[in-house]
Amino acid sequence: MKKIFKLVSVMTVGASFCVSGQDADRLGKSAPEPPVAKVYFTKDISPVGLLKIYNCVKADIQGKVAIKWHSGEPHGPNIIPVPMVKALQESIPDSTLVETNTLYEGGRDTTEKHRETLKVNGWTFCPVDIMDEEGTVMLPVKGGKHFKEMSMGRNILNYDSMVVLTHFKGHPMGGFGGSIKNIAIGCADGKIGKAMVHGSTPENTWACTQAPFMENMVESAKATVDHFGKHITFINVMRNMSVDCDCMGVEAAPPKARDIGIVASTDILAVDQASIDLLYKLPETELHDLKERVESRGGLHQLEYAEQMGLGSRKYELVPLD
Repeated sequence: MKKIFKLVSVMTVGASFCVSGQDADRLGKSAPEPPVAKVYFTKDISPVGLLKIYNCVKADIQGKVAIKWHSGEPHGPNIIPVPMVKALQESIPDSTLVETNTLYEGGRDTTEKHRETLKVNGWTFCPVDIMDEEGTVMLPVKGGKHFKEMSMGRNILNYDSMVVLTHFKGHPMGGFGGSIKNIAIGCADGKIGKAMVHGSTPENTWACTQAPFMENMVESAKATVDHFGKHITFINVMRNMSVDCDCMGVEAAPPKARDIGIVASTDILAVDQASIDLLYKLPETELHDLKERVESRGGLHQLEYAEQMGLGSRKYELVPLD
């Protein structure tokens, strides 16, 4: 898998358009302005900083809570530090860390191997629900042009709310991995849903790239967002931002960009847009590799298509907490 990631070809991102805007033009009316989302920001990348920013976006988190994070491949150097995740989990009543198995072969493609990796990486302070351990469930994709439904880990149905805790970084196929990627691939089950997102064929597991792949991810993410409604919130931790995903484990390229902080919102599109905007403010020497990764894969189309799908707002107000 890791070798295959490196062979993903670079394709030109096709032009996109907003159907709602065109429809409004045909009617002689201007499209309504999207709402301005609130995005909170702290430079304090610590358990204290994480709890402070979570308190700003937790109003609708209730009942049994799934914390969707990335468990990482064995000994992965860039995963969110265990003390931060532990502090968050302990602060949320009736919460459980949740993950799904991987499509590629590695330390997490079976439940048995995944549970060993959890021990290796220190995720032993609370129960971890591998959501596809007991099967799958199809969730509807409302308004999707690629999918009408997406296969998810069955246990997603066991939760009333979800906190999406994301290590924001680059990604070999998505260009960048933010909250959209975390739930788009991370809630899809290991063998069916992830294959759907990747457009897998018998000849090529990773057949879908560039704009079609971004759109598949957005539609998969929308299934989860719609499932939880207002009972879902998003936190991006911008530290150890390698050009590679935590799925690369110890083979991930060393980060060249400085740590930026933690970004949070109840709007999934706004939190990823704000993260990209903060990233792009870095000096060229730090930004170059990540920007090349994002743009060579057409990663910004995630944001364009999420807006078209009504997943959130690209307009936001950044609220500093420091």
